[in-house]
Amino acid sequence: MRWRSVVLGLLLARLGLQALLALLPALARGLGLHPRPPCPGPGSAAPALPAGRAAPLWGPARGDEYERRYSRAFPPQLRARLRDAARGMFVFGYDSYMEHAFPRDELDPLHCRGRGPDRGDPSNLNINDVLGNYSLTLIDALDTLAVMGNSSEFQKAVKLVIDTVSFDKDSTVQVFEATIRVLGSLLSAHIIITDSKQPFGDMTIKDYDNELLHLAHDLAVRLLPAFENTKTGIPYPRVNLKKGVPADSHNETCTAGAGSLLVEFGILSRLLGDSTFEWVARRAVKALWSLRSNNTGLLGNVVNIQTGHWVGKQSGLGAGSDSFYEYLLKSYILFGEKEDLEMFNDAYRNIQNHLRRGREACNEGEGDPPLYVNVNMYTGQLMNTWIDSLQAFFPGLQVLIGDVEDAICLHAFYYAIWKRYGALPERYNWQLQAPDVPFYPLRPELVESTYLLYQATKNPFYLHVGMDILQSLEKYTKAKCGYATLHHVVEKTKEDRMESFFLSETCKYLYLLFDEENPVHKSGNKFMFTTEGHIVSVDERFRNSLWEDILPGEEDSAEKTKPNELKAGNFSSNCNRVPDERRYLLPLKSNYMRQIDQMVGLI
Repeated sequence: MRWRSVVLGLLLARLGLQALLALLPALARGLGLHPRPPCPGPGSAAPALPAGRAAPLWGPARGDEYERRYSRAFPPQLRARLRDAARGMFVFGYDSYMEHAFPRDELDPLHCRGRGPDRGDPSNLNINDVLGNYSLTLIDALDTLAVMGNSSEFQKAVKLVIDTVSFDKDSTVQVFEATIRVLGSLLSAHIIITDSKQPFGDMTIKDYDNELLHLAHDLAVRLLPAFENTKTGIPYPRVNLKKGVPADSHNETCTAGAGSLLVEFGILSRLLGDSTFEWVARRAVKALWSLRSNNTGLLGNVVNIQTGHWVGKQSGLGAGSDSFYEYLLKSYILFGEKEDLEMFNDAYRNIQNHLRRGREACNEGEGDPPLYVNVNMYTGQLMNTWIDSLQAFFPGLQVLIGDVEDAICLHAFYYAIWKRYGALPERYNWQLQAPDVPFYPLRPELVESTYLLYQATKNPFYLHVGMDILQSLEKYTKAKCGYATLHHVVEKTKEDRMESFFLSETCKYLYLLFDEENPVHKSGNKFMFTTEGHIVSVDERFRNSLWEDILPGEEDSAEKTKPNELKAGNFSSNCNRVPDERRYLLPLKSNYMRQIDQMVGLI
């Protein structure tokens, strides 16, 4: 009988332990286990938001609607279904483009037809900056096919690009858009094909002779005239692929457009062994950097490429500025040039000091939720009360440098806007609690930050966010063939356009969020995403620099990191690492989530 007593005792002990484990999340919340970040944030000053902000709300954290909705486990079966749904979303958009639009640049998903440059109206830059009559959507989607493991369609698409695409076109395109969408995708696909490890399955092409690299080289050569005949080294914003810089070209360009070419141009230079491309891109970055304010260290958003005078004096994190900061860090991650990291660290410190408003800590203390606003580059004074949807990339960038706590807060703000409208308006006025520019062109930035925050924290909250985004896209943007831009996020009216980044970024990040076993996460390789979501491996061959050879006297400043000093390209964390116990909890306390929801007019 003694053994029965022992077994019974063990059984009761096990049941008691299970009950205790089940209570751990509630106990942790009750004991206040939301530790303050171990290091203070970069910006110690926390100026209050202007009038119109939400007041702090303090209430019980246990058992409320936020805990009930987001703290429960996320079953593997649900995750698998959402992964398949994200893949299905991509397949529907891609197949619709191939059936109804190829070889034109974009799909019109309402009328099931293709779209190319607007030849009748050259001033229609919304279209002509992007569409070059070179099968844009097919090219932009190449590496998404690989990431999803579709080797047969990837191989078919690559052969189609090789056989049909030419850049010898009388098309005037924006240098930035052609670089990130076309050049970046060609380079990414080439790297995937030639990778000896083949992490995504067999993506090799029989008799492949570097044709995609040759296409990328041809395109880059056609973009080079933008860098000629400018007194500052900052490039013209547009070139004609056949004729060079148009005679009537403007001398004004935005900071992001001119300063976000270094990753793609640098990869090309290092693959070819030709320093020209990286050198012109790096010269442009340094020229912009030299023009920052002596008072604040900030840059404006529009500059004259001949005089170096700032035409647009707004400093922010959204349109016109966003990817400039992104590429300072990502250039360092990829190439290991310490001057890039030094510029980024300086820029990030100035952003924290002059753009950030709200309480010092994301998840502790009283005051307004942290928010990054638009200010005058010279004075740091507030210029307006709106932010734009492109700024939603910034939490993902903060994850890459380890400022995870601040990323959690800013992401929560954009997610609250998404919850209110089922999309992100292009501009949102946080004082009026209403969209200033109400359209949503299927942008990926919030999805990207959601994915990177999940990778950093493994908190199932971000899987719930991803599910909300996917369901909203299916409900409001799905069209007869493909997915359509929302013309108005309140009225849910549609525009007949599916931009190429929907397939190259939005679908890719959603898929990776739910695909835990993807080679991106499991292969042991280190990867980085370009600003257009194209995947590139972080490896030693990109650390063989050539550009100093034609910049005498700068060899010492171009000190490199060793490959093993670099953290994983997918995410990194340092000072503000989120403790493991926080995975049982909401990433942001319920009272702070409620405060943000009130701030955007949800409650």
